[in-house]
Amino acid sequence: MNMDHRKFEILRQNMVEKQIIARGVSDAAVISAMSSVPRHLFVNEALADSAYEDFPLPIGEGQTISQPYIISEMTQALELTGDERVLEIGTGSGFQAAVLAHIVFRVYTIERNNTIFMRTRKLFDQLQYHNIVTRYGDGTQGWKDESPFDAIIVTAGGEAIPQPLLDQLAPGGRLIMPVGGLMSQELLLVRKQKQGISIENLGGCRFVKLIGQHGWKA
Repeated sequence: MNMDHRKFEILRQNMVEKQIIARGVSDAAVISAMSSVPRHLFVNEALADSAYEDFPLPIGEGQTISQPYIISEMTQALELTGDERVLEIGTGSGFQAAVLAHIVFRVYTIERNNTIFMRTRKLFDQLQYHNIVTRYGDGTQGWKDESPFDAIIVTAGGEAIPQPLLDQLAPGGRLIMPVGGLMSQELLLVRKQKQGISIENLGGCRFVKLIGQHGWKA
């Protein structure tokens, strides 16, 4: 094991213990995934030493990789058991999709920015994430041809949950998304049942803008 690999392994375990477990994340599958995914490979090489710190980092094109805790919190909220098909809106750095790929059967992820899309798809190939399916396009429209999905995660904030995503959520499915204004949002967890949907507010958060039909007005 080379020194860099060992260094990042230590940083990753410290992240999991101090930022994730210590804040109440208890799902064993989420903890295992966060302990396994090499987060430093999902950021610019110059920022690698900061990859396991408790804050978001820029990934270019005005986008960010979310702080580790919020990724683990959102993943845990989906109550994943391992056999799900999950849709992610906003591939970004690819880290969230990689975490999901360690837990579920298949991840479908959509990215609107072509530069980020091409870079991240190449990284998935290099890291051999064979259960991640990528698509370049408008995530607010979902991925109808592959629906319904057992869970949907939206990694950018908007004024409302896009209706196509609710339509493409399977009965019994869960959807999580930051909803609100440009400066702050509330993290909403939606459960879809035969009698309708229920919404749970998991607290305040701040994400980059979801671009598309339900994004904030410029």
